[in-house]
Amino acid sequence: MKLSKKSEYACLALVDITQNAQVKPNQLAKMDGIAKRKNIPKKFLEQILLSLKGAGYVKSKRGVGGGYKLAKSPSEINLAEVIRLFDGALAPVESASEHFYEKTPIEKNEKLLSIFKEIRDYAADILENTTLADLVEK
Repeated sequence: MKLSKKSEYACLALVDITQNAQVKPNQLAKMDGIAKRKNIPKKFLEQILLSLKGAGYVKSKRGVGGGYKLAKSPSEINLAEVIRLFDGALAPVESASEHFYEKTPIEKNEKLLSIFKEIRDYAADILENTTLADLVEK
């Protein structure tokens, strides 16, 4: 499994928004601040935040005092669902994926496919059980 830059930046942005809410509970996280703190290109971050908003992970407010906040509790957002939003499968090959299955030549070797499924299960278990709350615990 290799994360795309979108997934990587989405996770970083969500962590930043979560941390912002802890430090400044009455203030929304500004896109410029997120981009600067996490070293994410602003235009790219804009697209990512739009996707996160569309998926129901963040809410936004425009204008003075505007910015971003989580739409759910940090304990309700796990890394697996964020990564799946941007990258699809967590499996190293499509034929080992439970959510995004596609036929591949690896299926012809049951032992090899079994190894890739074990990798998928291990990664999925960790990512599904790691929430934003876990990442910002003090």
